[in-house]
Amino acid sequence: MRSHSHFRFRILATRRHLLSALPAAAFLASCDSLPASGPTTSEIAGAGRPGRSGGTRFALVDVTADTVAIMQRWSAASLQGSFGRQRPAARQLIGVGDYVQVVIWEAAAGGLFSAPANDRGSSGSRSATIPEQVVGPDGALTVPYAGRVRVAGRSPAEVEQTIVQALREKAIEPQVLVTVTRNVANTVTVIGEVTNGARVPLTTRGDRLLDVIATAGGTRAAAHEVFVTLVRDGASVRIPMQAILNDPAENVFVQAGDVVSVARDPQTFTAAGATGVNTVIPFDAVGITLEQALAKAGGVNDFRADPTGVFVIRFERPADYDQLGLQRPDPSALPEVPVIYRLTLRDPVGFFIARRFPVRNKDIVYVSNAPSMEIQKAMTILLPFLGAGATAVTVGAVTTR
Repeated sequence: MRSHSHFRFRILATRRHLLSALPAAAFLASCDSLPASGPTTSEIAGAGRPGRSGGTRFALVDVTADTVAIMQRWSAASLQGSFGRQRPAARQLIGVGDYVQVVIWEAAAGGLFSAPANDRGSSGSRSATIPEQVVGPDGALTVPYAGRVRVAGRSPAEVEQTIVQALREKAIEPQVLVTVTRNVANTVTVIGEVTNGARVPLTTRGDRLLDVIATAGGTRAAAHEVFVTLVRDGASVRIPMQAILNDPAENVFVQAGDVVSVARDPQTFTAAGATGVNTVIPFDAVGITLEQALAKAGGVNDFRADPTGVFVIRFERPADYDQLGLQRPDPSALPEVPVIYRLTLRDPVGFFIARRFPVRNKDIVYVSNAPSMEIQKAMTILLPFLGAGATAVTVGAVTTR
């Protein structure tokens, strides 16, 4: 009988210690000193509300099917949209810096450019080749007996006719052939992550963006990691190479003087919080969805995650953000709008939305901890003390027998 009352006393004493520890655990859970991987869902929601000054630090946007539909209409950078549907030049014109060769024929021997009729040592040539010349800053070439002939901005056929007219009264029925041996003016400069960066001469049929990149040896990185920048007349547009491959209309015709820069820029996002892994994760494509991003991060942690607290953190262009129909967090803030998108996976519809929500380069995908995790952490801290108290009660009960 005595041992039974002793055992009951130990249970009641331990229960009193546990009950007395619950308020302490709740107090510890509410303290900021507990370890955490980031803010909770309620803390993010509280920080997204206007402060005393009337402004907020960021915009908190609940993701719905309508939100995703609006985001899918946001316009991406486009080469065709920026430079239009331009066709290649109908003809190539000679420019300053080009190397040009001129050959002149005459109809009979004994002329200015043919061998004398009585020259037995002559092979009977009736033509003369003028050494290759570079078109000077004045845009002209020197042709014997014709003087300085302006060639810049003119086609080879036009220059031929000009030289013929200048020699008509001096040579015997002259005929002229003008050839551009090295094309400098009608070139595109290709630089960056290509095998052989160079000035690529343009052909008369017209060359597209991928043509000149291929002529430079092609890219040295996977297509989904490559971005192409086209610089023309002071305008610069940068798009993923994958977008050019997916949409042939983006493979625009290049023009003389264009600069094409090819850069490798691996696309990544950061997984943080109650996910399988917390790390920087590379894309395997130009863009992925939130569903794919969570899968790459090892999913949400079944023991820690709050399914109502899945967040995507990024900066948005003001023109895009305004289409959501929401007020900006602070009109005087940075030129980009800081936005935290919130999605709940407690509702099954959230999985369909996650399949359509785009994750972009340098986004942060954050999953908050469940509220019960804070209590669990607090109990983990208190349990050693509870164990010591229960041991003390047991020892005390034994010594009073």
